[in-house]
Amino acid sequence: MNIIKTPIEGLLVIEPQVFRDARGWFIETYQEERYRAAGVEARFVQDNQSCSSYGVVRGLHFQRPPFTQAKLVSCTHGRVLDVAVDLRKDSPTYGQHFAVELNEDNHLQFYIPKGFAHGFSVLSNTAVFSYKCDELYHPEADGGILLSDPALMIDWQIPEEERILSEKDKHHPLLRELDNPF
Repeated sequence: MNIIKTPIEGLLVIEPQVFRDARGWFIETYQEERYRAAGVEARFVQDNQSCSSYGVVRGLHFQRPPFTQAKLVSCTHGRVLDVAVDLRKDSPTYGQHFAVELNEDNHLQFYIPKGFAHGFSVLSNTAVFSYKCDELYHPEADGGILLSDPALMIDWQIPEEERILSEKDKHHPLLRELDNPF
């Protein structure tokens, strides 16, 4: 596997080795020792999947302490633009984001450590998105940032009039309004 460091400390793009032959392909999607050696320190306790149609934008979500989550995400069908925003108060990249396209052809994974908000937009007709979490979901710790916050300057690659959002995601605070728990 190939580890691609991003401009934001701790965020990693992981390019797994793909074994191809006449039958198709095989990928080892997670192996604890190898991933720990690569800098993925999380011990995962919950796996999730979502299926969404074109234009769906989910995020920007996080869990407040003591239930913060690190995530290892991938897109197993279709294409998504995956985005992480640094919420670590003492980080030199606080408030900055990094985006990467994850899709069924590139097989990339994105490791998002604790202290980040996370979201994605669906660029294909449908997409199946998978993520491993190192903490269980706790609704009382749920938090978010408005994904259209102009201070973040995120290009979701979906025209605003075509975005499909949950009611909850339409009403998150701006980054500057966030009572930052990190």
